[in-house]
Amino acid sequence: MPNAIFPNATLHRLRGGDVALGFGVHHLRTAATPMLAKAAGYDWLFIDMEHGAFSVQEATQLCLAALPAGITPIVRVCADALDEGTRALDNGAQGIVVPHIDTPAQARRMAEAFRFPPQGHRSWGGPPYAYGLRAPSADVAQAGINREVLAVAMIETGEAVANADAIAAVDGIDVLLFGTSDLTADLGISGQIGHPKVYAAYESVADICRKHGKVLGMGGVYDEAHARAYIGIGARLVLGGSDHQFLLDAASARAGFLRGLV
Repeated sequence: MPNAIFPNATLHRLRGGDVALGFGVHHLRTAATPMLAKAAGYDWLFIDMEHGAFSVQEATQLCLAALPAGITPIVRVCADALDEGTRALDNGAQGIVVPHIDTPAQARRMAEAFRFPPQGHRSWGGPPYAYGLRAPSADVAQAGINREVLAVAMIETGEAVANADAIAAVDGIDVLLFGTSDLTADLGISGQIGHPKVYAAYESVADICRKHGKVLGMGGVYDEAHARAYIGIGARLVLGGSDHQFLLDAASARAGFLRGLV
């Protein structure tokens, strides 16, 4: 008998208007990683193949460990590595993030790569991990997977902000996720995440997302003041930070406390 599909809990949270918090994974590799993220109160893993030194094998092992843990495995690939995205989806990922989506043509190419026909041209093959290895008929399984995949386009340049309306209009794009750090660099205000130009970009893209029924995402904002402001503007897919920074912050605080006792 076929199994039910693993639900994409993050996608369902977003469809309900809730915030979904991401736990960035850059260094961790063990199967305990999803459990740690879940225990810490996060909703999804941000498995970073763009800047982290992950192989597809390592990334997808984390994806497979995340599925039964109830935390959504989402993989960021490099800008032109859509084939790595489809391999990740074939092997447990429930969402793909593609950086540097600047034009609607790039958005369409991305959306079509990650959906089975008729919405796209993704190839059917490999173990059906989305169904716990026991999938229904191919047509039923493909339609079910199409509904559960989260396709996230990163907005990281002034060009992308200018084209955001056309990008958000593309069927199959679910989230427009700001890469805020890269956006500031492109705008000539590197590191100034609270600059008026950045606020204006968030407000503009938030309005566009509401117009098209898409989700606004926030990445690269880790201070409380600006995170509060951008979530207030409408960001709902929120990257909370990455493993190395979580470890450094907690370990540094603990070391400071203990040394202060002497």
